Amino acid sequence: MSRFWSPFVKSLVPYVPGEQPKVENLVKLNTNENPFGPSPKVIAAIQAELNDSLRLYPAPNADALKAGIARYHGVTSAQVFVGNGSDEVLAHIFHGLFQHDLPVLYPDITYSFYPVYCGLYGIEAAPQPLDDDFCLSPADYLQRNGGIIFPNPNAPTGVGLPLAAIEAIVQGSPDSVVVVDEAYVDFGGETAVALVDRYPNLLVTQTLSKSRSLAGLRVGFAVGHPDLIEALERIKNSFNSYPLDRLAIAGAVAAMQDQQWFDETRNAVIASRDQLSAALLELGFEVLPSQANFVFARHVQHDAAELAQGLREQKVIVRHFKLPRIDQFLRITIGTDAQNQALLDALKKLL
Repeated sequence: MSRFWSPFVKSLVPYVPGEQPKVENLVKLNTNENPFGPSPKVIAAIQAELNDSLRLYPAPNADALKAGIARYHGVTSAQVFVGNGSDEVLAHIFHGLFQHDLPVLYPDITYSFYPVYCGLYGIEAAPQPLDDDFCLSPADYLQRNGGIIFPNPNAPTGVGLPLAAIEAIVQGSPDSVVVVDEAYVDFGGETAVALVDRYPNLLVTQTLSKSRSLAGLRVGFAVGHPDLIEALERIKNSFNSYPLDRLAIAGAVAAMQDQQWFDETRNAVIASRDQLSAALLELGFEVLPSQANFVFARHVQHDAAELAQGLREQKVIVRHFKLPRIDQFLRITIGTDAQNQALLDALKKLL
């Protein structure tokens, strides 16, 4: 801590990202990256952009990408906002769309960036407990608030919420913005984008990091009423007018266009998830029903921290959260068939 830090910086509790280990030959199942590479069309598009044009600024509004996202989701470009990963999009939402004189509601077990953003922007946080099955109850969100946000499917649990339940939450807070964070929705969830034309207070965020295999490019977006999008544009253009570089835009446009690659790879992840869940059940794990590219599991006879350490010693890395209610769970990213088998082999030795 430096004497040059402001009191504000001293009070911040930053987000801790998943470990990116520097050791080679690890089975890395800890950060929910897609086990399959991006579409070959993405690589080709990025390579085509590697020319003298890199001396020029990228398109500040990323119009080509907005148009591609709009076509895919059946909305207009005016209903799309893009940013440097969905984390930046979420940050702008907390800053520009949530009312700072009322508490923001989100699940008590959820994406750990939400309380960080509350601290960053001076917003009161009001976490709402998930039930004993780790499900979100819409009734808990029928109270005065400055905004509501939750992932669907949730993270780190992977549990999804049906569209009717989401609509009930949106209807229950007509005077505040409701954000559905759909980072993992393509692996089995039901998108709320279908509701945005009916509810001007609904905003849906997604990322190309997971189902499009582009975590390395940092591209996220939001879909909602044009008035909400305009607010995000005002924040963006007061912070960083060029959040996406030329390579990211080119790659993201190509990713949105290659439907066949998207379908094949996400279906492969879903099939592997189901197989891994079944195998973990056979080993005595309790596995929460997942609609994401990971599973959340615990073993009643073995401590999760000890299992995580034992796996690490066998060069398999998973995510363990030392948090109330979930400290006995492991979050396991779905890998390739070979990676999943390596995990199972290592677990059998430990069990």
